[in-house]
Amino acid sequence: MVVVAGDEGSNRLDRVLAVRQPKLSRSRLKALILAGSVTLKGAPVRDPAYHVVSGDTITIDVPEAIAAEPAGEDIALDIVYEDDDIIVIDKPKGLVVHPAAGHETGTLVNALIAHCGSSLSGIGGVRRPGIVHRLDKDTTGLMVVAKNDRAHKSLTEQFADHGRTNAMRRGYKAFAWDLPRHQRGTVDAAIDRHPHAREKMAVRDGGREAITHWELEETFNGRDGKPVAVLLACQLETGRTHQIRVHLAHIGHPLMGDAVYGPHFKTKASRLGPASRAALAALDRQALHAYLLALEHPRTGAILEWISDLPPDLAALREKLRAAL
Repeated sequence: MVVVAGDEGSNRLDRVLAVRQPKLSRSRLKALILAGSVTLKGAPVRDPAYHVVSGDTITIDVPEAIAAEPAGEDIALDIVYEDDDIIVIDKPKGLVVHPAAGHETGTLVNALIAHCGSSLSGIGGVRRPGIVHRLDKDTTGLMVVAKNDRAHKSLTEQFADHGRTNAMRRGYKAFAWDLPRHQRGTVDAAIDRHPHAREKMAVRDGGREAITHWELEETFNGRDGKPVAVLLACQLETGRTHQIRVHLAHIGHPLMGDAVYGPHFKTKASRLGPASRAALAALDRQALHAYLLALEHPRTGAILEWISDLPPDLAALREKLRAAL
């Protein structure tokens, strides 16, 4: 706690705190202020340039230091396959792949460290050991992780090639709005950071190459008997952040439940029956599942393939959509 002295009045908040709290750097103090960790009269002061007044009582809440390396945590994993080189898991919704701002613990990496110990490949760095690809927090399905450096190198090369010259295949089941004009298609559109919303991606000229192949598997009618949604099978030829979500939204068929890339399609839900609307609301995530993973084993060269059934929430959505309830 800092009480502003008489000669400190009218000075900037960050400058006063820098003098009174010499153990904290100016950059650290600025970050704490912007994060709302500095309060005056119980309310956060988020402006480092705020001019303090003599007698102000300022409280600084300094979070505990975060470990430089993730720790193992006893988090249950749905293991589909495991040997000395790789581990394949069926990721549930809500599980973040690796530690990052806002998700320092409770991640897949924390679970893997506990399960695999020191055998995980270190090429990915201490924050993401063994990770060669990722799924969004609320995308479910198959992921492979390298357990040693040799496997990591092989898998990285396979993912970089994305099946152009090797056995690598990644397939997704995607529930999307509206009926496409064709039975199948390819979206070849570069992706980069959104110019205004940095947490989003967007189709942009000059971005990184991104190619998604899709095929219509099933059509779902609304209460009016007309098509309102579809189930698509998608395969990636590249692996960009949010690729399927961005590409399907780009062609006018955003994922059901995608609050980031398809919020303007919320009104479509009015065409669903009550049971379908309830299933979609209960989903509370984008309707996307990584159902297929095929690759060449890093050590033996054998072609391995795994299939994952739809998780219960997506299976329930499909059932209600089929019945048009």
